[in-house]
Amino acid sequence: MVFGIYAWPLRLLAFSGIFALLFSALTMASPNTTTTPRIVDLAAQISTLVAQFQEHLSAHNLSSPSFAEEGPDTFPPEISHLKDALLDATAEMHELLLDPLSLLFKFAAISNLVSIDAISRYKIPDMIPPGSQISFDEISQKTGLQKGPVRRLLQHAMSMRILTEPEPEMVAHTRISKFMTIPSINSWVNFESRETWPATTRIVDAIQKWPNSQEANETGFILANNNKSVQDIVTTSPERAMRFASGMQAIDYVPGYAIENVSTVYDWASLGNVRIVNVAGSRGQAAIELAKNFGNIRLLVQDSANMIQGAESGVPEELKGRVEFMAHGLFEPQTIKAPVYFFRMAFRSLGDKYAVQVLKAQIPVLESGVKILLQDVCMPEPDTIPLWRERISRSVDLALECFSNGRERYLDEWKYLLAAADKRFVLHRVYVPKDSLLGILEIHWDVTCSGEA
Repeated sequence: MVFGIYAWPLRLLAFSGIFALLFSALTMASPNTTTTPRIVDLAAQISTLVAQFQEHLSAHNLSSPSFAEEGPDTFPPEISHLKDALLDATAEMHELLLDPLSLLFKFAAISNLVSIDAISRYKIPDMIPPGSQISFDEISQKTGLQKGPVRRLLQHAMSMRILTEPEPEMVAHTRISKFMTIPSINSWVNFESRETWPATTRIVDAIQKWPNSQEANETGFILANNNKSVQDIVTTSPERAMRFASGMQAIDYVPGYAIENVSTVYDWASLGNVRIVNVAGSRGQAAIELAKNFGNIRLLVQDSANMIQGAESGVPEELKGRVEFMAHGLFEPQTIKAPVYFFRMAFRSLGDKYAVQVLKAQIPVLESGVKILLQDVCMPEPDTIPLWRERISRSVDLALECFSNGRERYLDEWKYLLAAADKRFVLHRVYVPKDSLLGILEIHWDVTCSGEA
């Protein structure tokens, strides 16, 4: 086998040097051990995976992973399985070698968000010219902060690979800080630090105060905001409302969550020449994307009057008449008959009893064979996806609880939800694209399954 220019030296180094010494030391210390120690097994896995990963990059003239400002942000999807395995193996190696206190500190170090918040709030990445650098003194002048606090905050961020100090007193980009110059990413960091963080610290307080609550006014966010709900905040504080809206734009950078991906997660063309009611469709972003890619469908977007006000102006001229809007509350009885109803991430912010109400609200117009398509998360069972992805999904799940007592659902929980609404809601199939948790649950209204739950 021919390896890329980096793959062979890496493998040679691993097996001829470090790996050999490590194996020798371990076998000398435990002469009667018959099974390979876990860290030795991990070292071998990592070496092999790195060689394969780099071989592919070299064969396609692609850059290797780097913290440099112009380092790659993503890698080809065809080697995502190698990346997944490497991330899990290297994380396990790292965490095996940490003592318990250090491991707890790694996961509990909320102080990490302090420096991230500071560089985002002061927009320090925007101060650094691309491919150049700026001094601590210049940043001090631009922010109005003394040099001491600036250096303290930035060097803490540098320990997390955010920014770098290429020479004493000078600050330059890494690919992470460069990524933070994207406006929606900066907005998301602001949202996480100023909205999510305070609310998350009160999740357990809310659980103790209101055990097993599904109410949106019994959350960590409520406790962190003087009994004001998210709705109260966004309707009374334009600044915070903008932060919520802007921060949500960053979801397009999460694999599988971008609006552009809605066209690929389901065989929309198979629906034929149909009208789709997009319930809780916001300002029609998903509907417009579907209409652009599938000329055989028309979409009616339903949402609150405030949400859809002026939304027609965002519909491209060539799609006028195929994407329309209608004021309609999520919990109001459905009045429009259609063969397909589409909900995009509408249920994750709702507790079960409210999610059931939304499903029941559709029943008055449903006829046999109608499809209900839910683009949402079907939570993975433990050990069924790479651990690094699982950690992210479980963190997002907790964030949903802190804002509204919503949550992501497992397959059995989706089935329970449908049965609780009406036994005629029958889960037909679940589509989950590779490298994404966000898929499509296809539900059929089956009148042969008679009787309400």
